[in-house]
Amino acid sequence: MSNIVEYNNAAISIIESVNLQQVQATMQKIAQFQALVQKTLKKDHDFGVIPGTGSKPTLLKPGAEKILMLMGLTSEYEVVEKVQDYDTGFFAFTVKCTILRQGLKITEGVGHANTREKRYTSGRQQDPYTLANTVLKMAKKRAQIDAVLTVASLSEIFTQDLEDMDFEQEKPRQEQPRPATQNGPATEAQLKKLYAMAKEMGVSDQAMKELLQQRYQVESSKQLTKQQASDLIEYLEQFRATQEQPA
Repeated sequence: MSNIVEYNNAAISIIESVNLQQVQATMQKIAQFQALVQKTLKKDHDFGVIPGTGSKPTLLKPGAEKILMLMGLTSEYEVVEKVQDYDTGFFAFTVKCTILRQGLKITEGVGHANTREKRYTSGRQQDPYTLANTVLKMAKKRAQIDAVLTVASLSEIFTQDLEDMDFEQEKPRQEQPRPATQNGPATEAQLKKLYAMAKEMGVSDQAMKELLQQRYQVESSKQLTKQQASDLIEYLEQFRATQEQPA
C-alpha cells in the first residue's frame, strides 16, 4: 500500500513541476508540423493508402526522407541481429536506425525483414540468396520509418502495419525503357546544379550522402547516371518549393 502512495505522490510531484505554458506551446508546434507534413507529402509517393481498409495512410521511404530533411536530421544504421542460413536459404535481419541532430542522438527505430515473408515466398519463385541484400534493405527502411514516426510525433497520422508495408512493394510498376543517353554518367552541368542547390538549401554533406545511399545506392553524386541526377534535381526542387510555401 505504501508503495502505491509513494508512486502517486511521485506522479503528482512530476505533474506539478511541469510548465504547462511550455507544454501547450510544444503541442501547438507539433500540430503545426503535422499540418506541414500533411501538406508537403504526396499521396502514392511519400505515403500510401491501402484500398478498402479505411486505415491511416502508410508512411513510405521517400516521405520519411523528406521529413528528415525538413527537420534537419540525419540517420545511422546498425544490424543488431542477423540469421544467414546458407543451408536452407533463410536470411533475416534486424536493423536499428538512430536519428541524429548535429551528432546527438534523438531517437531510435527498429526494423526486421526475412526471406520467409509472404512477399518473398508467394508468386514467382525467387532465389533466396539473391534476396539477402533485398531483405537487409527492407529492414533498414522499416527501421528508418519507425524512427521517423517517433521523432516527428506522426504515429497518429501515419501507420506502419506489416500489411500496410506491402503497399510500396506491391504497387504495379510499369518501367519504361530508358533512352541510352539517360544511362550514361551524370553531366558536369547536372553535378554543378546539384551542388549549388544543396548549398542554397542548407543540405549538409552528411544528409546528401545519406540521400544518395538511400535513393540510388551510391556513395557520391559522381556515381549517378544522367537519369538519376535528373530525378534528384527534381526531388530537391520539389522539396525547395515546400520550404518556400508560406506557413
